[in-house]
Amino acid sequence: MPQHKSAIKRVRQSIRRRNANRMKRSKMRTLFKKVLTAENKAAGETALPLAISYIDKMAKVGMIHKNNASNKKARLAKFVNNLA
Repeated sequence: MPQHKSAIKRVRQSIRRRNANRMKRSKMRTLFKKVLTAENKAAGETALPLAISYIDKMAKVGMIHKNNASNKKARLAKFVNNLA
């Protein structure tokens, strides 16, 4: 256990940030699944912009790398374009 006041504060901050990051990552994965589980192209096209927007936000704040974000967006777009 931390003894200094600043170390105690660091623990509080890291717990709060960890929980926030977990929620953001979970939301990103959920939006991913909504696109990948779309049965038809119309459903995929409605879910795709939401997922792309959120992926861009996560890349902007540093949650994921910008190249990783580009790869994810390309993969989702390719999946939606191949839906019948």
